[in-house]
Amino acid sequence: MNSVRTVDLAAPAEHEPCRRDLPTQGIGGLVLGGDYQGLGIARSLGRRGVPVCVIDDEYSIARYSRYVTRSFRVPDLHDEQKTIDVILEFGRRLGLKGWVLYPTRDETVAAISRYRDILSEFFRVPTPAWNTVRMLWDKRNTYNLASELDIPAPRTTVFQKSHDLHLANCSFPVALKPAIKEHFFYATKAKAWRADDREELVDRFQQASDVLPSDEIMIQDVVPGDGSHQFAYCAFWKEGKPVASMVVQRSRQHPPEFGRASTFVQSVEIPEVELLAERFLRAINYYGLVEVEFKLDPRDNEYKLLDVNARTWGYHTLGAAAGVDFSYLLYADQLGVRAEPSRARPGVTWVRLLTDLPGGIMQIARGELGFATYLKSIFSSHAEAVFCLDDPLPSVAEIVLFPYLIYKRGF
Repeated sequence: MNSVRTVDLAAPAEHEPCRRDLPTQGIGGLVLGGDYQGLGIARSLGRRGVPVCVIDDEYSIARYSRYVTRSFRVPDLHDEQKTIDVILEFGRRLGLKGWVLYPTRDETVAAISRYRDILSEFFRVPTPAWNTVRMLWDKRNTYNLASELDIPAPRTTVFQKSHDLHLANCSFPVALKPAIKEHFFYATKAKAWRADDREELVDRFQQASDVLPSDEIMIQDVVPGDGSHQFAYCAFWKEGKPVASMVVQRSRQHPPEFGRASTFVQSVEIPEVELLAERFLRAINYYGLVEVEFKLDPRDNEYKLLDVNARTWGYHTLGAAAGVDFSYLLYADQLGVRAEPSRARPGVTWVRLLTDLPGGIMQIARGELGFATYLKSIFSSHAEAVFCLDDPLPSVAEIVLFPYLIYKRGF
């Protein structure tokens, strides 16, 4: 758009009624995935009066939210072609012309990116083009680019065959990680496997080779340290700079090692993490919402790049509590509204109690975390992933669905 509109982009409090900050003209958000991440997107938009449609291939909690206008369960959102067919079918059937697409999984990001030109004829598609996303989809590309940009990362090696592992010059323990994690995660329900010696490395490599091609298995140095060493840079990024940004310490995760998701997070101020992440995002000409994960290596005091996610992240609702409502900022930008640059307030905390509680109990039992300290972190938290007073039903649904979620996702 040539003209620039300004609106109040401050996040409404949970107890506030819906308010319309933009003349939406029926333009809403189509959210692909209805777990707590998708629920957060729905609440971000719905509290502003934006209509929301959720599509999922699981029994999701977002369908019970007062902020979800429509919700549908489909057979498959893992297969790329089926995903695109579903998006286009529902878009045309429901009259979602011009709606903004919000993927919540990496495989959905990849599908939308590859078919971006086709989807853009009907939807607003904030997902970047494939020449950008491919640098994040395949972690071999991510680490190669990090090396070119002089961004520290754990030492990573790829071998074609298991009998080549005797050539591995590595210090144990190491992690076996997939270059394309969806190929591994849905088969094993694990983000990575640990190997403490060469014999275990060979065994794990052979097991992984049954799930994915050998050249997709990365052998990576394990950066020591607990959650106090885990950080991330989160942003709505546009035209080489952040529109909104937040740096966090990901203090607890589930499972504790090679966590699939953060469970307790706090906003902080760490300029070095910002500089490293922004260097990477400029290099790939990024646009949209993004999370760049780091771990502080106590051996050399460097922040090591671990992962980059080209979508909303699990704890993105921490942003709204800290003053930067990422999902709505992206929506407003797609409708032609420019926002003034903003940063999250430090010291704001977020928890997902359902998965944080088991890990917290384990840490208390091992003497790694004090009972009083843990309780204080929970009761003083500013945001919970699912529970909120103005929209309580999803939290009830999550408890009821918990056995199903264990079966589907292994947590």
